[in-house]
This record gives sequence, C-alpha cells and structure tokens, in this order.
Amino acid sequence: MTFVVTDNCIKCKYTDCVEVCPVDCFYEGPNFLVIHPDECIDCALCEPECPAVAIFSEDEIPAGMENFIQLNVELAEIWPNITERKDPLPNAEEFDREKGAAVGSSKLEHLER
Repeated sequence: MTFVVTDNCIKCKYTDCVEVCPVDCFYEGPNFLVIHPDECIDCALCEPECPAVAIFSEDEIPAGMENFIQLNVELAEIWPNITERKDPLPNAEEFDREKGAAVGSSKLEHLER
C-alpha cells in the first residue's frame, strides 16, 4: 500500500508532510502535492502531519476520491521532487475549509498541472 494526497491539498499545499518523509517521495506542482507510489514505504509519518487532512492510506481513501490514486501516479512522474518544507499557498486556510469539495464538484477544477 501507499499513501495518497487528495483534494484538500489543492490550493493549500502545506508541506509539513514533506519534512517528515524519510524517503523523499513527495512531488510538487503549482498548487498541489502528490506522493510517488513506487517510492512510498508506507511508514505513515506524513498522514498525521498534514494540517489539511489530505493524506490517506490507499486502502482508506474516502468514497468519491479514488481518482486521486491515479492522479498521484501520473503527476509524480512529471512534477519535481520536493524535500524541504515551504510556506503554504497564500489563501491556504480559506481553501482548507472546503474539505471534500472534489467529491461534489469544485476543488479538482482548481488543480494546476
């Protein structure tokens, strides 16, 4: 199993998770992070560090967010690796309140590739 970054990271991009990852398996896009599934060792250190509650074990992905498993796979192949904590996006707290929005509609449309 691997861990997967889901919709609540979109437009937040907290990087607390990156700082604790022992294998540097996070990749950074313009407004979202992903985990490379072939590099993740399933240590679970990142999950509790995510202030946006956007990281889930692959087998515990909330219903309706299964598409993020493949999205993490695809984007980890094209985005650069991130190994150090950075400041979140400017309006992170505002977008953090939109938990589960991709299930209904809109957060996924904000994803920048």
